[in-house]
Amino acid sequence: MSSPQPRTQGGLSCARGALPIDAQAAFVAGAGGAFRLEAALTFATVPALWQPGLDRIAAASGEVEFDLQGVTVADSAGLALLIDWLAEARASQRTLRYLKVPEALSALAELSEVEPLILPSAETLNATTTAARSP
Repeated sequence: MSSPQPRTQGGLSCARGALPIDAQAAFVAGAGGAFRLEAALTFATVPALWQPGLDRIAAASGEVEFDLQGVTVADSAGLALLIDWLAEARASQRTLRYLKVPEALSALAELSEVEPLILPSAETLNATTTAARSP
């Protein structure tokens, strides 16, 4: 029987060996205050992405949209980042919306009971469903 080998992928151990990302290039500008985020949202990338996200929120004159379709992988640190950006936007009297949230991130938000923060349409859907069930 061979001795167990250390894990080199998965879990928190992979965050230490992750390659640095170009956080500025991860935000692709779109039309009208929209940005497409093309990066993983993980323990390894959150520190680099935090300030560039805040910078884009601060520079906005009104509503800001972050399209998350290009988010390849996400974990709880990524979810926390999205919530932090939302809080910062609200504190500075701006509206931040997340578009095209990947299914895995949506499931994590639902599991964490913060889905209405990340998917505002889910809050409307839940209110409609609850009203439909009322006698």
